This record gives sequence, structure tokens and C-alpha cells, in this order.
Amino acid sequence: MSVTSRYREAWEGFWREAPEEQGAVIWDAEPVVTVGVHLPLFAPHLTDRDLPFVDLGCGNGTQTRFLADRFPHVVGADLSAAALDHARLADPAGQAGYRLLDAAEKTEAETLHAELGDANVYMRGVLHQAEPDDRQPLVDGLATLVGERGRVFLVELAEAAGLMLRGLAQSADGPPPKLAPVFRHGIAPGEVADAAVPEYLRAAGLTVVASGELPLVTTEYTADGARIELPSKWLVAGRTG
Repeated sequence: MSVTSRYREAWEGFWREAPEEQGAVIWDAEPVVTVGVHLPLFAPHLTDRDLPFVDLGCGNGTQTRFLADRFPHVVGADLSAAALDHARLADPAGQAGYRLLDAAEKTEAETLHAELGDANVYMRGVLHQAEPDDRQPLVDGLATLVGERGRVFLVELAEAAGLMLRGLAQSADGPPPKLAPVFRHGIAPGEVADAAVPEYLRAAGLTVVASGELPLVTTEYTADGARIELPSKWLVAGRTG
């Protein structure tokens, strides 16, 4: 079994089991504290707001629908067909389009770019969950989707988040309920070195034009009632030549 098919099957199992209601999955926080916070950081760097907008790794589409309220043509793309089933069910009016996509596969990214043209791309917390050998191909796929005119907003867990997650998973009471399914399906987040993320972008031919740090807000809480927020870094990149 290839790395990619093993990864796809893990996500299929996770999303087939996931409850339908918004917020039941640990990273499915309400848009006001996720993409709603990210968009004001991204918007000043968009060279063309009317380009198609791709939410890459859209999962059940919570953030996709937020984007579809604000941009004319939004596509939620995910590796998992089961995730897209959730997304379509939650979007009966069809505000956004949804597309099965393995962006680490060069031909799939090229096919979507041929259909959409250059696109702006939002990708939150996907890279650290990819197999190490798939990370550069995934970012290369981002660069294909962006083309010459688009921009990508990439949010990735910082190295410090890995320590937090492992601590939560190994606590005496076991992992928090919403984190347990992630590990059970073999999607335990890997570690991406903080310095590696801009290097992946540069190797794909993209220039980082802005970056910063923000907590990645989850839907899970600690035993004392505090919402779990994971350290993360964000970058905006595109072709500037």
C-alpha cells in the first residue's frame, strides 16, 4: 500500500465515524475564531479577490462556507470522500463547490488548475498531518493551484504544538475525547520544523510576503474548562516575479 493510500484510508475512517454536528471534531472551531481571524491577515496580500478560492483540506466545510459568503467562487477540496459528504450535507444550498483532491499528486493539482485557472488558497493545519515524503509534493501542488496571480495563506502548527498534543494524549486520564479519534485512526500529527515551512514554499517557487504567529483554536477543553489553543505560524506566499 502506498503512503498516500494509507493516509487516505486513515482519513476516510476518521470522517466516516465523525459526528455531523459542527464542532464535534477537534479542529472544527467556529469560523469567527479561525478563518475569520486569518482572512484580515490574508486579504491585504490578495492581488485579485475575484480569483477562485480553494479551501484545501476543507474537511466538513465549516471554513469553506464562511469563505463562500465572502468570495464569488469557492471550492472546498479534500483527500477524503467521507469528509466531502459531510461538507455537502452541511451546505444544502450549494454555496461552495466540493472536489476530491490529493494535492500531492501532480496531475490532480494540474487538472484542478486547468479547470479553475489561478486561485487563492487557504490551507489550515494540513502539512503537519501529511507523511514527511508528501510534504514537498503537497506544497508543490499549492504552487500549481496558485499559478502566477494567486496567493496562499498557510497556517501550520508550530513545533511547540507537538509537545502539547503528546502531553494531552499521554495524560493520566487519556487523551481528551475529541483528540482520541485522531490518534485511533492513525492520524497522529507529525512534526514539521518551524524553519521547514518557508523552505517548502521557496522550493515550490513561491515567495513568502508576510508571516506571523497565532494560536490555532480547537473545539476541545481541558479538565479545568480552558479551551485548548495550539501554537501555530501563518504565512502568505505567491509568485512575485
